[in-house]
Amino acid sequence: MTQADPSLESRAQPEAIEAPHPFAETAAAAAENILPLSREEFDALQQDLDQALAKADEHWKLYLGAHAEMENLRKRAEREVQNAHKFALERFFGELLPVRDSLELGLAATSNDAVEVAKLREGVELTLRQLAAAMEKFGAREIHPLGVKFNPNEHEAMAMAPTDQAEPNTVIQVLQKGYSLNDRLIRPAKVLVAQAIPKPAG
Repeated sequence: MTQADPSLESRAQPEAIEAPHPFAETAAAAAENILPLSREEFDALQQDLDQALAKADEHWKLYLGAHAEMENLRKRAEREVQNAHKFALERFFGELLPVRDSLELGLAATSNDAVEVAKLREGVELTLRQLAAAMEKFGAREIHPLGVKFNPNEHEAMAMAPTDQAEPNTVIQVLQKGYSLNDRLIRPAKVLVAQAIPKPAG
C-alpha cells in the first residue's frame, strides 16, 4: 500500500490566513479621533439638555392649554349657533304679537252690525302701521318706486305703457310693492313702465 506524500497533504489543506476586516482601519482611525469629555464639558452638555427638556415641557403645556381653549371656543360657538337657529325669530315674533292682537280685535268688531266703517278703517290702518314698524325694526325696507327710473335689480316690469306724461323708462304705476331685508332683495316690485309714444310714420 502506497503512502501519501506529505508534501501533497500540505498543499491540499493550506493553513487559513486571517485577513483584516475591511473597515477595521477606518474604525480604528475614528476611535483615535474621539476625545474623552472633561467633567466641565459633560456638565455643560447636561445643563443644555436639561434646559432643552424644560423648554420642551413648557411648550407642551402651552400647547395643551391652547388646545383645551380652542376646544372650549369651538363648543361655545356651536352652542351659540344652535341658539341662534332656535331663537332667531323670537324677537320678531314678539313684535308681531301686538299686530295679531289688533287684527283679532278688528275681526271681533265686525261681528257687531252697528260697527262704523270709519272706525274699522282706523283700526286697520293702525294695525298696518304696527306691522310696518315691526318689519322696519328688523331691517325690512319697502320698495315703492313710483316715479323713479326702472331698476331691474329691484323692479319687475309687468308691461310697458306708451305715455307722454312721464319720462321713458320711468315707473308710472306700482302693481305690487317689493321688499328687501337688510339690503337683500326679498321680492321685487311689480311695476308698469313708461314708454315713449311712437312717432307717426311719414
